[in-house]
Amino acid sequence: MFRNKEVKYGCAAYIGVGIFCGSAVFAESTKAFLWFVSFFVAGLLIFLAGNAVRYRKIASLSLYLKRVLNGERQLDIPDNAEGELSILRNDIYKLVTKLESQAELLLADKAYLVDSLSDISHQLKTPMTSMMVMTDILRDERLPIKKREEFVRAIRSQLKRMEWLLTSLLKMSKLDAGTIQFKRESISLRALVAMATEHLLIPMELKEQTFTVEIPENQRIVCDSHWTAEAIANIVKNCMEHTPEAGTISIYSETRGIYTQLVVEDNGEGIAPEDLPHIFERFYKGRNAGKDSVGIGLAMAKYILAIQSGQIEVESEPGVGSRFILRLYHLVV
Repeated sequence: MFRNKEVKYGCAAYIGVGIFCGSAVFAESTKAFLWFVSFFVAGLLIFLAGNAVRYRKIASLSLYLKRVLNGERQLDIPDNAEGELSILRNDIYKLVTKLESQAELLLADKAYLVDSLSDISHQLKTPMTSMMVMTDILRDERLPIKKREEFVRAIRSQLKRMEWLLTSLLKMSKLDAGTIQFKRESISLRALVAMATEHLLIPMELKEQTFTVEIPENQRIVCDSHWTAEAIANIVKNCMEHTPEAGTISIYSETRGIYTQLVVEDNGEGIAPEDLPHIFERFYKGRNAGKDSVGIGLAMAKYILAIQSGQIEVESEPGVGSRFILRLYHLVV
């Protein structure tokens, strides 16, 4: 306690004033001097006792913080009494509780990062292994020209798949890091869907699929056109891949109060009931997933819409088809 300057200076000042006043009282009356000495000593003891209690509480808080720094958890110092030290104790407890919550979130993020890196490694390892095998075979000079062309096409296909995966992962990492500023611009919904599906028209034509869009010309929404088109494209691409040749894919819109609803339907193979709760999870591949699927397109679509306060739901029946429902709100409630 006496390490603190305020205590030393306070005692020194108190004693100095006491000696000065005691000398004056002693000159007047010995009895009055004895009373003065009694009150003086009592006051000094009260001052020292009060500071001792105060600094004992401060030492307790210091010990508590040291235990926290040493990694102890489940520490509790609630104090419902009045006073500044009680307020300080409660504030420290709130801070420590918040730091513990943040530490738990960091551990969860680290575990998620490890799982993600493992998934990414697996996704890249498979095509790389395949290409290494094919390049070894291509070194054989006796390999027929047709086989060479077949292997070259296969390698090119795997490279395209890896390029798409790395591009998608880069986009997801930017979204996760929050480095992308989403714009709020008014755009024709029909033009947005046309922009999103332009690059999918030829693959759908090759599969002889019927693609229809029923959206009013004057219907507009407010969103980031680039990223929202990315989300719509991923959903339509998923429908195209799971719809057989000569199948149908249709898109139509509805305005319902505070949001515009965009519906993407297909008459494909549908989604198994056990897969439905997980299809928007990153790297999840259901039982009907294609061999080139990496399970990132639908996850990205949901994330893009969520950042813009939008929603996405899916309804599906195996053997009948799937129905994706996108809700883009006119205002945030």
